[in-house]
Amino acid sequence: MNYGCIGEHLPHSFSKDIHEKIESYDYVLREVSPEELQVFMEKHDFRAINVTIPYKQAVIPYLHSVSDAAKTIGAVNTIVNRDGLLYGYNTDFGGMKALLERLELDLNGKKVLILGTGGTSKTAKALAHSLGAREIYRVSRTKNESSLSYEEAYSLHPDADVIINTTPCGMFPNTDSSPLDLTKFTKPEGVVDAVYNPLRTQLLLQARALGIKAEGGLYMLVAQAVLAAEIFTGKAYGSELIDRIYGEILADKENIVLIGMPGSGKTTLGKLLAERLGRAFADTDELIVQKAGMQISDIFALHGQDYFRDLETQVIRELSKSSGMVIATGGGSVLRAENVDSLRMNGRLYFLDRPVGELIVTADRPLSDTEEKLNALYAERRPIYCAAADETVFVTGTPEHTARQLASGRHT
Repeated sequence: MNYGCIGEHLPHSFSKDIHEKIESYDYVLREVSPEELQVFMEKHDFRAINVTIPYKQAVIPYLHSVSDAAKTIGAVNTIVNRDGLLYGYNTDFGGMKALLERLELDLNGKKVLILGTGGTSKTAKALAHSLGAREIYRVSRTKNESSLSYEEAYSLHPDADVIINTTPCGMFPNTDSSPLDLTKFTKPEGVVDAVYNPLRTQLLLQARALGIKAEGGLYMLVAQAVLAAEIFTGKAYGSELIDRIYGEILADKENIVLIGMPGSGKTTLGKLLAERLGRAFADTDELIVQKAGMQISDIFALHGQDYFRDLETQVIRELSKSSGMVIATGGGSVLRAENVDSLRMNGRLYFLDRPVGELIVTADRPLSDTEEKLNALYAERRPIYCAAADETVFVTGTPEHTARQLASGRHT
């Protein structure tokens, strides 16, 4: 291959999408097992590659030269083949620095906890040191001479100012996990998570719910990729390209999630919007019917509302791991906070607020099968929809008109 990225598991990677927005070169994702790494590196049949988990340290013995920065950090994520000799660099440092600047998070004089002990944790430690952090501690599941245990982090450093996650905990497909509980800390100013898939990990969602400034790894990924491409090509691109590609990748990968009352037009609008944008479409109610093998009214009649809600949560949890989709949800989907968190991992939530007088009563919706029930449900749920939504869309025209507006809004 000419250009690409190597790692042990890469189904989650956005690197190909990003590099193809930087330059026209062919960029390949190449999964390499630990047993294959030596042969791959010794053969070095490539012009330039990026390196990700778990090889940022393992590739170093195969390199002819390592940049001073990468040598100091002890990790390499960019390798260039020059006339058969391999040169290693670290662009994660610049990528993480760009992320902190975007978050306006100042590490000077701060206590910093770095979760993990791999290559990216070394980058975070070097960056924190360069930015004047007062105290820096690495945290690992197993205590050793260079890192604390998580229990020690809780008991000895509840006053940590900044927490940086460099572990794969919470990364696709294991999106339900989080490396630690932020409620055990007293005053974090910011949380940074190097994970970028999902767009918002459970750690980030908890941080934002607690009012803590937090950002995931997508901007870092884009920034380090642009810096790596500068090494690949010898060109200078600049921060404007980073910002543009970040915005494009976020728009491409973020699910459009439609929430709102039964009968507000979520399914009709969702299908129109998916067709207009060339995206896959999913309806959580339809997936529940498929999973249960019966209609929703029958689920309620035979098993009750709690059983239905449990099925709904299962469907939403799995569906929310996907990206770049249009998702229409059931009217009660946001009643459970865990569903909202799942939908927010990769999605932006739009509340379709149609006037209650325009909502249609239908017999197949057990909670709104009469006008009286519908009016009471609207009064009860509207504040919940507003609280869950990132944006409220007032539905007054045709579905086609609203779809055009939403599609246009996604690209302005």
